[in-house]
Amino acid sequence: MDYKSAGVDIEAGYRSVELIKDYVKATGRPEVLGGLGGFSGAFSLKGIKDMEDPVLLSGTDGVGTKIKLAFIMDKHDTIGIDCVAMCVNDVACAGGEPLYFLDYIACGKNYPEKIAQIVKGVADGCKMAGAALIGGETAEHPGLMPEDEYDLAGFAVGVADRKDIIDGSTIRPGDTLIGIASSGVHSNGFSLVRKIFRMDEKSLSRYYDELGCSLGDALLTPTIIYVKALKSVKDAGVRIKGCSHITGGGFYENIPRMLPDGTSAKINKASYPVPAIFSLMQQEGKVEEKMMYNTYNMGLGMVLATDPSDADATVSAIDAAGEKAYIIGEVISGDKNVELYGA
Repeated sequence: MDYKSAGVDIEAGYRSVELIKDYVKATGRPEVLGGLGGFSGAFSLKGIKDMEDPVLLSGTDGVGTKIKLAFIMDKHDTIGIDCVAMCVNDVACAGGEPLYFLDYIACGKNYPEKIAQIVKGVADGCKMAGAALIGGETAEHPGLMPEDEYDLAGFAVGVADRKDIIDGSTIRPGDTLIGIASSGVHSNGFSLVRKIFRMDEKSLSRYYDELGCSLGDALLTPTIIYVKALKSVKDAGVRIKGCSHITGGGFYENIPRMLPDGTSAKINKASYPVPAIFSLMQQEGKVEEKMMYNTYNMGLGMVLATDPSDADATVSAIDAAGEKAYIIGEVISGDKNVELYGA
């Protein structure tokens, strides 16, 4: 009797590490100390010593049941981007610069090439965010998980000078709301997605003219990482008053999280284009419109609040960073609600 006969292949673990080394190395920052294989990841904080009052920010998340689509489509090189995005977007939303990231993969059986593809996606996401991938763990769970399945979660750490933290405290009625376009469903609400559509290879391979691709490709499109767009706004000299990352809970749960007492958000649904995937989902699943806005990002992955005088500069800075922004509404007096109007 040995460990391999019990279901854990140590040699496969060694092979996985060899396959991911180059991906991890490509995310390196000067602050990273040591290399892959240590018992902990080391990151020097010397670079933040000039901040007046440095504050560490952290975020942890997974990709939820979106991962089931990766199993069906046997496509594992983008799900890691989603994992990074879900973590670093939360850090950036508070005004932080992501510094480093760690991932955790639990699998029924370690297939080194599959693990390498997952980590490649994580590394790609880290490069988009400017964060170093300084460590992680791949855990084999025979008997607990099916051999061909895995789960993925991550953890990000960032930093901000206290004076630059975005906390919504200065938001006032009359401030402008700006939305940054999403790439589609991102990584939330997939339990409902999987009820709307049949989750099999035939259904996911079906091409839709309105999507311009197959259903599976549309749904598996990675979450946008907004770190560079928010940094571009800061570099343009604009002070973002509030920022909401539109994840699970859609507009109704997430936008109020940035609002101070005595304010609400008024948003014109016709102020930006809603991606076709949401119309298709609503139609196929016969989902009420309010439920759509209460579950999904509906085409906006981030919503910002700025002074009206900064609105145009904010939109320009986001566009310059390669994302698309829209003026979508304003802050009004209220009880931290979201009021939607328009077509």
